[in-house]
Amino acid sequence: MLSDSKIRAAKPKAKLYKIADERGLVMLVMPNGSKLWRFRYRFDGKEQMLSLGVYPDITLADARERREEMRRKLAHGQDPAVQRRIEQIAKADTFEAVAREWYQKFSGQWVPMHAKKVWARMEKDVLPWLGTRPIADITAPEVLTVARRIEGRGVLETAHRAVAAIGQVMRYAVATGRAQMDPTASLRGALPPIKTKKHMAAPTSSKQVAEILRGFEAFKGTLQVGIALRLLPLLFCRPGELRQMKWAEVDLDKAEWRFVASKTNVDHLVPLATQAVALLRELQPLTGKKVYVFEGRPGRPLSDAAINAALKRMGYDTQNEITGHGWRAVARTLLAEELGFRPEVIEHQLAHAVPDTLGRAYNRTKYIGERKHMMQVWADYLKGLVVKRL
Repeated sequence: MLSDSKIRAAKPKAKLYKIADERGLVMLVMPNGSKLWRFRYRFDGKEQMLSLGVYPDITLADARERREEMRRKLAHGQDPAVQRRIEQIAKADTFEAVAREWYQKFSGQWVPMHAKKVWARMEKDVLPWLGTRPIADITAPEVLTVARRIEGRGVLETAHRAVAAIGQVMRYAVATGRAQMDPTASLRGALPPIKTKKHMAAPTSSKQVAEILRGFEAFKGTLQVGIALRLLPLLFCRPGELRQMKWAEVDLDKAEWRFVASKTNVDHLVPLATQAVALLRELQPLTGKKVYVFEGRPGRPLSDAAINAALKRMGYDTQNEITGHGWRAVARTLLAEELGFRPEVIEHQLAHAVPDTLGRAYNRTKYIGERKHMMQVWADYLKGLVVKRL
């Protein structure tokens, strides 16, 4: 721990060296005799160092006060270096200043993968051209020029996403009194439309799945929706079947869920992995005395838009990244390609109409031994993805 006497006694050497105080505060003693205050901290898994001033202009007491200010920012999930940059450029009300403020305010509600993509796109495609412009002066033609520059690279979808992000920043500027209008509102139809994809949006790699699952773990909405989000990947049933799940259909002791499949209208059985049972037991004190496991209004299940609405609030593009229904495609692909399960076993668990010489009434329990094993292996695999950094 430093004291004024120790600081005064520190003499320069041929190379700079550090002397530590505590709680991240250090002093750099330079070869020329200068003594510089630095704050060492970790943010997002990376060690960083932030300047706090020069001794003796900034005394030991001053440096400790500034260190505590930085630690308070960290405690609120803010990167002190980013916050300093925001404060430095905020007076000018440039597009970059407002964009950083907007991102800092809202990105905590998004999943990490989406947040990183949004800011990476902003830094690459928007800030170099609009960053230093006073936000109140930005016009629709300027934004269109930015968008067409991106479109010219052959990435039309990215151009649309950039315009959408610019629009969010502009609307935030309007709401906070730093701009009069959102110029992107005038650009409707200025870019060619994106061709609609016919398949249900779903992640295509284990890395993408891992990022989304970590986002689900950090979901800040209601307990019911949070558990529904985490159960869908485990059960890969149709979202409508999950939201209409009834407690009478669930046997937690046997780890089974029995119901009539909505599309094939046949009895279906879903073996519940230990992780799924744990989630349902967590929800049981809240809705266990009600009809529906996921109750919306009294006596009614969650609305059919609840899952996708939650995904959108978390920052997902439900047209191109993931939908509630998309987990069925994820499971079908990864169970076969990554975990090596037989297609017919997977298809039965998906409650698809599979040819059966014994009759469709037997589909509920066919391959049940393999299916129970598969569902537990699948749940363990997903848990491993969350824990492991790919």
